Amino acid sequence: MVPDDEQADLAGARRAKRFVLLVAAVSALGGALFGYDTGVISGALLFMTPHFGLTPFLEGLVTSALLLGAAAGALAGGRVADRAGRRPMLIGSAVVFVVGTLGSALTPDVPVLVLSRVVLGLAVGAASVVVPLYISEMAPARVRGRLVTFNGLMIVTGQLLAYVVNALLAEAGAWRWMLGLATIPAVLLGVGMLFLPDSPRWYAGQQRLEQARAVLHRGRSPEEAERELAQITAAHEQRATGRGWRELRSKWLRRVFFIGIGLAVLQQITGVNTIVYFAPMLLTQTGLGEVASIAATISIGVISVLAAVVGLLLMDRVGRRPLLITGQAGVTSCLVLLGLAFLLQSGGNRAGYAILAIMVVYMAFQQSSVSTVTWLMITELFPLRIRGFAMGVAVLVLWLTNFAVALVFPPMVAALGGSATFWVFAALNVGALVFSVRLVPETRGRSLEELETDLRRPATAAGARG
Repeated sequence: MVPDDEQADLAGARRAKRFVLLVAAVSALGGALFGYDTGVISGALLFMTPHFGLTPFLEGLVTSALLLGAAAGALAGGRVADRAGRRPMLIGSAVVFVVGTLGSALTPDVPVLVLSRVVLGLAVGAASVVVPLYISEMAPARVRGRLVTFNGLMIVTGQLLAYVVNALLAEAGAWRWMLGLATIPAVLLGVGMLFLPDSPRWYAGQQRLEQARAVLHRGRSPEEAERELAQITAAHEQRATGRGWRELRSKWLRRVFFIGIGLAVLQQITGVNTIVYFAPMLLTQTGLGEVASIAATISIGVISVLAAVVGLLLMDRVGRRPLLITGQAGVTSCLVLLGLAFLLQSGGNRAGYAILAIMVVYMAFQQSSVSTVTWLMITELFPLRIRGFAMGVAVLVLWLTNFAVALVFPPMVAALGGSATFWVFAALNVGALVFSVRLVPETRGRSLEELETDLRRPATAAGARG
């Protein structure tokens, strides 16, 4: 018979686990919205173009307007979350999600559509910073990596959901419904966050230690909670000494900051979002019909979700750095093959499905490695004293690069053709691969303090260790 105190401990452990999983599930709806709103445009654009008479430039503008808003949202989101709290920021983001979604779905013309997409982007950008930050601060250390990367899985799941919705509504050309259905998870996010507390780290930073303690006790054993409260308080005091850009006067911090910004850029110059946003447009150019092209992109969404799961399983086994380098090599090879396929294709279903197959393999490499590793390393690479500041800047740069790629891609395809366009991206990825081999360190299996010690050493030593 199990003693009463042991039964109480087991029951407490189960409650703590349920609480942590609830936190991750509710807040990661922000990641799902991120994925849905960036993926749904791929199908909606095919029907919006004739409806509004969009030129290639306007196609790029409508698509990239969300990304410009996301850059601003990422920059402001972290700062507002530090002042007002993570929970209020996520509730506010849910409200902005609803406003931007309804504006996009009900738009009467292109200017309102672009403005609504910018507003929607503000919520996407804020969520892209605050959701992983909130999860990482709420989760116990032993499951933090898995729960933070779960948000990445929700992003690609949201994209898959968008592709499925696009396919179901394509026959009717119902692009307004494609966009408008995002209000459902936005409302769920806002309502769900009303029943969750803020993070213990934020409470401690506001000197609200009893509230910090109460939250920690909901997700940990009493001993773990008290130990972590002491660590959080000390870490906050250390972080408070950071002064943003002034900290970069230190040579080793400049190098780490540069690596983090480089990771953000190279995650986008892989061209991943040219596939996410424009796959149906590219496939229709090969001879596939609109409905068939949209339906075909479901396979891209499915492989993205499966590949993200594989990435989560491999990350702690093979390490971040080997996974990243392998993925970049695979992505580069696929871009070369895509350029060749567009050069040789002569129209018809056979060419379209060959290009789709290459896109699927491309997404397998991208989502199992490059995207998953980048989002995780941005949260763990930077030393504590500059983490909030540096992560905000890195995500800002990521969204600005995303914006630039989405804006120029349709005009590039129109001017250069698919072959030359994908070969340009392949050349950029050769540079990204060299960057990763020479500069990106391994972060697996080390505490933040150990990692900081390693990063103080010369770049070659830090990068070579695994």
